[in-house]
This record gives sequence, C-alpha cells and structure tokens, in this order.
Amino acid sequence: MELRRLRENLSLTGDEVAERLKWSTAKVSRIENAKTLAGETDVEALVRLYEVDEALRRVLIGLRHDAARKGWWERYRNSVSDDYITFIGMEAEATEARNWEPQLVPGLLQTEDYTWSVHHANQDASQIPPGWVQDRVEVRMARQRTLLHESDPLTHVSVFHESVLRNQYGDARVMRDQLAHLIEISELEHVEMRILPQDVPPPVSTGPFVHLKFPGFPDVVYTESFFGGRFVEEAKMVYGYELAFGRLMERALSETASQELIRKAVEYWNK
Repeated sequence: MELRRLRENLSLTGDEVAERLKWSTAKVSRIENAKTLAGETDVEALVRLYEVDEALRRVLIGLRHDAARKGWWERYRNSVSDDYITFIGMEAEATEARNWEPQLVPGLLQTEDYTWSVHHANQDASQIPPGWVQDRVEVRMARQRTLLHESDPLTHVSVFHESVLRNQYGDARVMRDQLAHLIEISELEHVEMRILPQDVPPPVSTGPFVHLKFPGFPDVVYTESFFGGRFVEEAKMVYGYELAFGRLMERALSETASQELIRKAVEYWNK
C-alpha cells in the first residue's frame, strides 16, 4: 500500500513504472495489491525510482522483512477471506484502532461464546462451512490475546449502539458473560469504550468500520459488508470517517456512564 501511495504521489501509472524498471505491468500490480511478496531488490529499485529518502527506505525494507515472516493468521487463509487476512496483518501493525459498531459487540471485545453465537446465528445466510466457523472463532480470540493482552498493546477506542446490549446472541448466560467481560476489559488503560444511547439519533448513517492508525504511514479504514470487506485509503475519504467517529464520540455517553449502562443491562439478562 505504501509503494502504491508513493507511485501515485508522483502521478506515475503502473505501466510507466514497469517500463522504467523493465518489468511487466502485472508485476507492479501484484506487488501493490499484495498478491506477491516483493523481493528486497525489487523494493530497492522502486525506492530509487521514487527518490525515497534514507529514513523511509529503511522503513520500507523493514516492512518487507516483516512481510516475509508470515504471521500466525496465515494458517487460516483457507477459511478466512483474503480481505480479512489483510486486515489482520494491518491491524497487527497499527498503534490505534477506532471502531464503530451499530449492531454487535466490537470483535476485539467479544467473549468466545458470544463469537460462536454470532457465527451460528449468521451461518445459514453466510453459508460458511462448520469447520470454518471454528477457525474464525480462533482467529478472533487470537487477535484479542495478541493485540490487547500482550506488551505494547493496541489502543482500542470503540463506540457501539445501546441496542447491542440487548441484541441476543446465545442464551441469557452468554449475554451476561459478554456484558461482564465488557465491564472488565473497559478497565484496561488502552481500551476506551463508549455507548451511543438509544434515544440519541446516530450522527452518521453507516455500517461498522475500523479506522486504523499507523506510526509514520497514512491511516486506513476497513469496512465490512455481507459479501466481504473493503479498504478505504484515499485521504479525503479516510478523513470523512475520522470526522464521523468524532461525532459519534461527541454523542456517546462517557466511559463511566457507559459502564453503568452495561451494569443495568446485566440486570436485564438476570431476569
């Protein structure tokens, strides 16, 4: 993605890059779309063409080395979509994630039983083979462990709608455990959780999205739909999502008030 951004900043087409480096246009496309891993000599050729300074050159070579070491998520490639695999890899490099969820508990805050229940509820519509559901639950739990509970954790800021607290997935015990988990995990210093109240009109009409921030690289937004995910990279559009999340934060309850609302919802599931 960074190589593509550098090329576009110089107003070069893929054809022009290929011609200057005596490559095929397909090779440029495969590298930029993560369909093949660029060799170190390829990266060096590109940074020379793009006249990249030494500091950024070292960063890009470092990214290439990191990419060569496949992450834990690669073994799930057969049962998880390519877009989601890419998202997991990007999320692992991010320093902050801002997540809006209008219908579900944010993925990084879900319990295992809740995740199972969500997948089972959607299995008929999504037509995911049962074996893949197991893999997807494992992936979500692994993301939580590596991003929220290890050293140098991801800063996770989420806003979700109050209706999420009563949208039932699984039985009452699953919901009680999920809400208790939200209260517990909200105490982590790097986790900020806000709830948009039922009586407050949402300031934006959009589905769930995750806004990822990186050190030294442009932000990226990931959106999900019924048929898969999509990455938003264009600066103006990303900024639009940033503004939208800011408005959600303004309308949402404070962290303390959000925790109190969750505690009241636990009482609802105790009935």
